[in-house]
Amino acid sequence: MARAYVGVGSNLGDREALVGSALRVLGEEAGIEVEAVSSVRETDPVGPVEQPKFLNAVAQVSTTLPPRALLDSLLAVERRLGRTRDGPRFGPRTIDLDLLIYGDEIVSEPGLEVPHPRLRERRFVLEPLAELSPDLAVPGNGTVRELLAALD
Repeated sequence: MARAYVGVGSNLGDREALVGSALRVLGEEAGIEVEAVSSVRETDPVGPVEQPKFLNAVAQVSTTLPPRALLDSLLAVERRLGRTRDGPRFGPRTIDLDLLIYGDEIVSEPGLEVPHPRLRERRFVLEPLAELSPDLAVPGNGTVRELLAALD
């Protein structure tokens, strides 16, 4: 089993219900067990599009799936909860699931980069990660605590 961390966010519709549903459905996926979830926080959106605030959290999961299959499961959960990808990049969305970290692996292939390429720049990801595991090593980047301190 590998330990992975998944970012969960929503800024359209019933955000709280969507985040809760995403975590529930994720835990129902074959090969994925949700072990812990950070608190949910409201955050400002990132990107060029005017949009509502997000609710964000991070889930710690254990999985038997390799990184690509885990990503495919995350995308399937998004689709199941009504996510479409027809709007602008970084635009508003009902649900967003991002594979942030997968064990100590570094993956760089079309459509999949782990650790998430913008993780170290995003307080809305680092704060909930720090809540779950402040000394977690982000492969190739230092610890969550160090990355969060670098934003200050």
